[in-house]
Amino acid sequence: MPYASSSTAATTAPHRKNAALRSTSESPYQQRTTQKDNPTQQLIKQAVDYLLKQLEAGKSETLTAYLAAMARFHSYSFGNILAIARQRPTASRVAGFSTWKELGRFVKRSEKGIQILAPIVGHPRRKNDQEQRADEKSRPVLIGFRAVYVFDVAQTEGADLPEFEHNITGDVREHRDRLIAFLAGQDIALDYTENIAPALGVSYGGKIALLPGQSKAEEFVTLVHEVAHELLHKTDRRTKTTATVRETEAEAVAFIVGQGIGLEMGRASSDYIQMYAGNAALLAESLEVVQRTSAVILGAITVEAVPEATPAAEEPVAEVA
Repeated sequence: MPYASSSTAATTAPHRKNAALRSTSESPYQQRTTQKDNPTQQLIKQAVDYLLKQLEAGKSETLTAYLAAMARFHSYSFGNILAIARQRPTASRVAGFSTWKELGRFVKRSEKGIQILAPIVGHPRRKNDQEQRADEKSRPVLIGFRAVYVFDVAQTEGADLPEFEHNITGDVREHRDRLIAFLAGQDIALDYTENIAPALGVSYGGKIALLPGQSKAEEFVTLVHEVAHELLHKTDRRTKTTATVRETEAEAVAFIVGQGIGLEMGRASSDYIQMYAGNAALLAESLEVVQRTSAVILGAITVEAVPEATPAAEEPVAEVA
């Protein structure tokens, strides 16, 4: 579902959904001057570089797979989401070998694991016993990362898994009420008015207006789109982005959240990638804020019927700062 903005660079101008999308060859994101030399940043760089190559080869479905992975694995770190999507775009539920065994399922022979990063946590060494005693109750610290392997449910066989209650195509169920409650918690007002037509939704900064008469599913996605603007584009970030960047980011968030609750969202727009003109650093920055924003919204409106299948204790999922 396309979204775009007819707003200008003025910080008070509202975002309007459903206007004509303009293309641009540049992004005003500030170029990242340094690339942190650590495994998590390398993981992200590899995934983004792969995405760029696929899109340059005309394979826009790779972007859709990345956004879909953000919907399915919103509790995972950004780097691990990209790693899962790159290695197995069709993955739906992943867990470590031991976790699948506990759930009554077993990894099939010859299946190749999906490599992600897990944190290594420990206590720092102290110079002497006195310092050790003084800091006996110190919290564990992140020492580094190690590679672990998870497997998609399709790579396993055994006992049937319970389905998530929200996986009902086209039905927003209780998620609309939870989204509205989330808005109230963010001090964002919601109104319905015909005056915004032909736009389906408008974000004013502290207030969202929706066009009446939309289907429940369409209204939900419109609302998520405008919420994304409120969370992402009403700060100094607005001055660092073009209208096209802002609209495509909001569209991506709406796609992820809609898929996350089981709505049929169709294909993601390939326009999301074209504005970056091969700039991997800018693409990574945009994808990361999209993932974090959608994770916040999904975390607020979803309650899983069963815990998400994650690696066992000896195979924790890495959190990327």
